[in-house]
Amino acid sequence: MALPFHAAHYQPAPGFLKDRVILLTGAGSGIGRALARDLAAHGATVALLGRQIKKLERVYDEIVAGGGPTPALLPFDLENALAPQYDALADALQKEFGRLDGLVHNAGILGVRSPIAHFDVPTWCRVLQVNLTAEFCLTQVCLPLLEKSADASIIFTSSGVGQVGRAYWGAYAVSKFGVEGLAQVLAHEYQGNERLRINVIDPGATRTDMRALAYPGEDPKTLKTPAEITAAYLYLLGPDSRGVSGERVHAQAP
Repeated sequence: MALPFHAAHYQPAPGFLKDRVILLTGAGSGIGRALARDLAAHGATVALLGRQIKKLERVYDEIVAGGGPTPALLPFDLENALAPQYDALADALQKEFGRLDGLVHNAGILGVRSPIAHFDVPTWCRVLQVNLTAEFCLTQVCLPLLEKSADASIIFTSSGVGQVGRAYWGAYAVSKFGVEGLAQVLAHEYQGNERLRINVIDPGATRTDMRALAYPGEDPKTLKTPAEITAAYLYLLGPDSRGVSGERVHAQAP
């Protein structure tokens, strides 16, 4: 189902996410931080998942100060977590909320930009673990919670190098190819199920720490801030996108 408009221009109604519970990874900084604040401002209870508790607490305080629903803090190490930790996370979400209405895979790492011939193997494994395998594991344990929602949404985050390979992008590009494949497989498996939709967002060039690491010579002031690109995420997480699944959305489409 093609989108009826550019999601980047979506203007949600006030409170359109009221009573929804949304799990957001990488919630402590960058796009995750901006999205968490926007989700809460529109009524969602946000489960803030990230590795650094201090960053999560900062976002927590910002949401509370802004009058949003009290979020949940979920310190979690996507690089090193094993099956028992994922099961414990799902159990905690079940006990606290009983369901999930959204899951946003935002966390990711760049690794290094290097030719394949010289790519460090441990770094390769680390990038694939965080960017792809952890997303599979988290999705799998959260599916029973998402299936309890009347209107649930999963968003995977990709990149331009997740569709067309580019020299020196190594593990990051390969991980995003994998993410796109995972999203497509899952969307096909849930095809016809209007209670759960699965889509991919390409944020585009955004003023984040990862972008600065990848392009150290770039002027960050030429890029949109994370707060300026959240409209597409809001659309795909809210009721107006019901029935939209298997799509790839660019967050900065003209």
